[in-house]
Amino acid sequence: QVQLVESGGGLVQPGASLRLSCAASRSTGRIYNMGWYRQAPGKQRELVAIIISDDTTDYADSVKGRFTISRDNAKNTVYLQMNNLKPEDTAVYYCNVRALLGNYWGQGTQVTVSS
Repeated sequence: QVQLVESGGGLVQPGASLRLSCAASRSTGRIYNMGWYRQAPGKQRELVAIIISDDTTDYADSVKGRFTISRDNAKNTVYLQMNNLKPEDTAVYYCNVRALLGNYWGQGTQVTVSS
């Protein structure tokens, strides 16, 4: 069973940075895409950033220019660098991996941006 282990969340002030990491516990086979989603209280889960097999990336309009998704294939790890965080970025962040062997979700990590 593949597990995705997330880390890097926390409580920060507006304008600060955080880096989220998500590592797969074992090989997932060929990876189609890796992404980060978030869910704020009372809202639906939304896509934040995605990176596909050819390293093309895409972002939600609300995070463009502030967030960067990247990956390390050798480590089966995907990262989300978040800069200039805003209170509206507060949410539980989930990583997702769509691969040959299945569609996997992390357990979620809380990001809170507050002064």
